[in-house]
Amino acid sequence: MSDEIVESKKQGARYFIPLLTFLAIYLGAGIIFSIWGVETPFKQISREFALLCGVLVLLLMGKNKEGIEKNADVLVKGSADQNSLLMLLIYVTAGAFSGAAKGMGGVDSTVGLCLTFIPPQLAIAGVFIVSAVLATALGSSMTTIAALGPVAIGVANQTGASYGIAIAAVLGGAMFGDNLSIISDTTIAATRTCGCEMKDKFKMNFLIALPAALVSIVLYGILGSAGQITEVYEYSIVKIVPYIAVFVTALLGMNVVLVLLLGTVLCGIIGFATGAWNLAGFSAACTEGISGMLSIAVQALIIRGMSNFAKEFGGLDWLVAKFEKFINSRKSAEVGIGVLTGLVDVSMGNNTIAILVSSQVAMKFARKYNIAAKRVASLLDISACVVQSFIPHGGQMMLCMSLTALSPVAIAKVAFYPWLLGLAALVTILFGLMKTPEEKEGKDLYAGISEEI
Repeated sequence: MSDEIVESKKQGARYFIPLLTFLAIYLGAGIIFSIWGVETPFKQISREFALLCGVLVLLLMGKNKEGIEKNADVLVKGSADQNSLLMLLIYVTAGAFSGAAKGMGGVDSTVGLCLTFIPPQLAIAGVFIVSAVLATALGSSMTTIAALGPVAIGVANQTGASYGIAIAAVLGGAMFGDNLSIISDTTIAATRTCGCEMKDKFKMNFLIALPAALVSIVLYGILGSAGQITEVYEYSIVKIVPYIAVFVTALLGMNVVLVLLLGTVLCGIIGFATGAWNLAGFSAACTEGISGMLSIAVQALIIRGMSNFAKEFGGLDWLVAKFEKFINSRKSAEVGIGVLTGLVDVSMGNNTIAILVSSQVAMKFARKYNIAAKRVASLLDISACVVQSFIPHGGQMMLCMSLTALSPVAIAKVAFYPWLLGLAALVTILFGLMKTPEEKEGKDLYAGISEEI
């Protein structure tokens, strides 16, 4: 490390300026457009544009040509390391699988199968279950809400339930799947930045999410049991097979890229066999799915680069030192991870980016207090998903509001699952739960492991 970089570590705070520029432009523009009453205020200035502004500031922080080139090298190093590129590959293959599964009818069949077998008296609880299953299969809360939201409104009309509780059930189920799915962008971001296996994070996360989901089902069963579903839904079991195959093989520990590619091939075969498409149609479906993931993938790479800039020049050490004034134990470290992630998500309105920005600080605390990487990944994902469920400028809440014309407060107060998920996570922190056997034995989980994740 050069003398310049060593010296700059004394001024670590200023090296967060590119990231703060990104946050300020996106969030500031959204607030201003909200005040002006512009429709979809947080879409007027895109995150991609705000990121470009952050990159420009990063480069201009170099005092001369040599400094600019040094800053660019640090940015590229963070954006293009092995784990960043692997994360990009996972995003691309997840997009291909998602597009192929949707194109051959997997989404419609999953919804149809679940709604067909819902007990009549549990209509709204059933909507939550269907949403959870669909989001886990799709890996996308937004797609789930868009696909199932109109169905939930129809169920509300049939049963006499309120629009608020119906759409809140969809929102809760969507966030359940977004938080757990192995092809969710939040799961990919959390596991890759923390350096743990998806199956390990899933198992850790599932033990926290399951109680919250079960209590939510009971509450929706009691409060949403005014009527029953009368519409007949169609489904094809064979079109659901790719989702099952991907889920099972991932939990068995197969390489996630291979899992997603095999799932995509299986979708193609089923699509050909059922006449859903020809080769051109299969290609178009995969391409559409990949295109949907490219934006978040590029954002992820640039944010990794900006985070590396702050890390390389001492910004990360400075932030950790500030947080350490309030953190002196494993318990307070886990609370701090949740608070930091939540604050970033409030600023950005995007749970994936909140995870990417917060993860390096989180792993600093994980090393200091010997917290397992899968536990950190779980806390990052849960914190981001809980906060994302309620912020009015988040895509999920905005979509729910647009479908029902309800206020965010009306939806949030009956969105039982996110509240319960946050509570369940807090209980595990306060009572020291979810420790691995290695943690209980006092083994150093990070001995000999590089900090470069």
